[in-house]
Amino acid sequence: MKATLRHAVQTLLLVAAVALSLSAQAERKLLDQVVAIVDDDVILQTELNARINTITTRLRAQGTGLPPRDVLEERVLEQLITESIQLQRADKLGMRISDNELNETMDNIVERNGMTMAQFEQQLASEGVTFRQAREQIRNEMLTSRVQQRQVGNRVRVTDREIENYLEALEASGQNTAEYQLAYIFIEVDDPSDEASVAATRERAQDLRQQIVDGRDFREVAVAESDASNALEGGNMGWRTESQLPSLVAPVVPELEVGVPSAVLENNSGFHLVMVLDKRGGGQQQVIQQHKVRHILIRPSQAVPDASAEAKIRDIYNRLEQGADFADLAREYSDDPVSGSDGGNLGWVNRGQMVPAFEQAMLEADLGELRGPFRSQFGWHILQVQERRQKDISGDVKKAEARQAIYRRKSETELQNWLREIRDEAFVEFKGEYAREETTDGDSSES
Repeated sequence: MKATLRHAVQTLLLVAAVALSLSAQAERKLLDQVVAIVDDDVILQTELNARINTITTRLRAQGTGLPPRDVLEERVLEQLITESIQLQRADKLGMRISDNELNETMDNIVERNGMTMAQFEQQLASEGVTFRQAREQIRNEMLTSRVQQRQVGNRVRVTDREIENYLEALEASGQNTAEYQLAYIFIEVDDPSDEASVAATRERAQDLRQQIVDGRDFREVAVAESDASNALEGGNMGWRTESQLPSLVAPVVPELEVGVPSAVLENNSGFHLVMVLDKRGGGQQQVIQQHKVRHILIRPSQAVPDASAEAKIRDIYNRLEQGADFADLAREYSDDPVSGSDGGNLGWVNRGQMVPAFEQAMLEADLGELRGPFRSQFGWHILQVQERRQKDISGDVKKAEARQAIYRRKSETELQNWLREIRDEAFVEFKGEYAREETTDGDSSES
């Protein structure tokens, strides 16, 4: 860490002290303090307290028990450190979230929750969060999601052989259309090559399972003990169909009773517990609506800021409205090399195949209408739905669903690996009462 940053932080803290007239004698008090330095960023006590308050309010509203305060502080601080590392990487990659894109996302959140904006602000206030704080948190979540997509997506490959094996196994077992709401706990082994470390971690996982069986709330254990990235959400994995289950738990979940933890599951990364919080059925859809779509993508980059990308896509949109040929402009300008070379053609698209922003525009577009420009995590789009049809589920559709399910399983594992890697590579120095030795790339720093 450069000395200049430490000096700047120390100077900032000195300036932050203000005079308080509590008596005839002037008194000075420190209003804020740095709790951790993370590469070129700092985390303040106020940030830590605000995040703890938000998480505590949410967990209490869910009826989830809370771990001891010191445990919660440590886990939330680690969450803030991981977020800071990702946001700094997004900044270095030139990633930005425009105000227009953020406003659209906020509007969608409010709409999905069936609220007006005033009701949404009132709900935030009841949780001790200002509207401005919520906007910035959502902006940060969008940035971390985007940098994860770019960094982790490049690592995941799905082969035709994997798809064939997946479909064969699915056919042999029968298509299960049940959906499961899952919670998940992951206990990482510090040193997988050390038998004593593995045995101690296994014993810890089994003890946690027994605590849950004896009545301790699964989500509380996840908050306090899980090493998974969703720990502070109570380990919530949302609703999953059987085809969307991670490979480790896929054989186990259909046999689990609601509210009963699985046996301790083991793989090379550590030990795992899963619980079915709820289960619902549903018949398989035999006929689906498909959309024949083409699009033009302008992707922001370090060389092309978001504002420039937006200006470029709007110019293309104006040219299309004036009669320019869609396919010609897609070949010339689209940053999607596969569809661009084919005049922007994406072929027949089903629900669930595209990112939410793209799917929403596709579903709302009239036939032949130019829809856009709009922003997704990949950049700025213009799309046009050329045809719609009702079609029986075919082999091609099943392959697409299989590819998506396999990709999701792999990406979840790769995300955990990547987060661990960037955490290990980062310079982190804890300050004040949080100070402890932190080793990074072979160096150690003591406060």
